[in-house]
Amino acid sequence: MEVAHRIDEVRSMLAGLAGHAVGLVPTMGNLHEGHLELVGACRRQCDVRVVSIFVNPTQFAPTEDFANYPRTLDDDLARLDEAHVDMVFNPGVEEMYPAGRQGVTVSVPDLANTLCGASRRGHFDGVATVVAKLFNIVQPKHAFFGEKDWQQLTVIRAMVRQLDMPIDVVGVPTVRAESGLALSSRNHYLSDSERDRAALLNATLVTIRRAIEAGSHQYGELASQAATSLADGGFDVDYVAVRDAHRLCEPDSESTELRILAAARLGRARLIDNVGVPR
Repeated sequence: MEVAHRIDEVRSMLAGLAGHAVGLVPTMGNLHEGHLELVGACRRQCDVRVVSIFVNPTQFAPTEDFANYPRTLDDDLARLDEAHVDMVFNPGVEEMYPAGRQGVTVSVPDLANTLCGASRRGHFDGVATVVAKLFNIVQPKHAFFGEKDWQQLTVIRAMVRQLDMPIDVVGVPTVRAESGLALSSRNHYLSDSERDRAALLNATLVTIRRAIEAGSHQYGELASQAATSLADGGFDVDYVAVRDAHRLCEPDSESTELRILAAARLGRARLIDNVGVPR
């Protein structure tokens, strides 16, 4: 497994692989089984497997946990080597942003300024910008993202479509603990008792899905009841919402699939989750 820290190293290593299907798994490190599921999907579909590890400062607000975000590079590299990754790109901030952090920004405002974007202003601009840079550096045929962050996946798909990038963005189903809790790097903030309570987030979304499948169209009322249930369970609720799965707007006659999404804090951890509902 090759490890590159500079853009020119990546391009040099990939230069001789014309005709091979290159896959990219963008990560911020602190890898868990959810990340390895992305790597497995990449391995099955691609000839060359590239994983990036970069804690991107432009997607963190000043009040968020950039400085304390878990960094476990040695363990990550060992796990990726065992997973038969061909290359890891682990750049520094100066390598990715040589002109500083106030340069060109990629934005998908219709999708980025709602849900998580409403309370984390600029977050998805930072995500879209760094992913666009990674796509330009690696030039993958396929890129793999977890469905746990459905809004991020939707933003990236829209960016690729609108900027005519010849990249297949592959969504990989959420990997969960036995309790139903979606695996996340931020789960390490949870205490043992909080981890037990955290399972309520997914259980609440599943309750909404069952109500919709049973015929309810009272989406706002279902979301409000779910938010109350989570608050009663000790969560500080950011939002619970039922949205069009692809446009992230309120469901309408054109909605062919719904997504139930939620974000809430439990102790130090901000947890997100979602479940799909076909119509």
